[in-house]
Amino acid sequence: MTSDQIRRPSLTKATIAALLMAAIVLVAVVLPAEYGLDPLGSGRLLGLTGLSRTGAQAVSAEQESFKSDRIRVELAPFESMEYKYRVEQGGGVVFSWTATGEVVFDFHAEPDGAQPGYAESFEQGRGIAGHGTYLAPFSGIHGWFWENRGMAPVVVDLVTSGFYAHAIEFRDGDQSRHNLGNL
Repeated sequence: MTSDQIRRPSLTKATIAALLMAAIVLVAVVLPAEYGLDPLGSGRLLGLTGLSRTGAQAVSAEQESFKSDRIRVELAPFESMEYKYRVEQGGGVVFSWTATGEVVFDFHAEPDGAQPGYAESFEQGRGIAGHGTYLAPFSGIHGWFWENRGMAPVVVDLVTSGFYAHAIEFRDGDQSRHNLGNL
């Protein structure tokens, strides 16, 4: 037997072993890290599945059609109200509100399936205006609470555009639904 004859089976075995290891690494590490595919569950265990996410997307599809809404409401001294939108997770709302006097405000949301009375606040304070863009972190109702703690009436004017189903007004212990037209 020559040395070439002895090396050939060893080289074949080494090549097969290398191909087998490459396939295991591909399925266990590369697919979860690069493509978010995790057939073995190893990507989740190793913390690799999040690596395939590229951060914020420039464009996202929405479940609801685009709508605009405007309300103008007067709050008597020490009167309060809430105005919220039904928004699905990831839905966006562009908003601008102004008041003719200082109000206490709380922008908050109630997730679907939450215990009654539970809300997650995103912005609270006192002021005469608020402007911005909101992306819903979960499906539910999302919106504002305003309260006039002054001695004179205050008018709050809210303008929104975005991807929401309808609006709900909570005032004086009553709840009323506002169906909004599509643009």
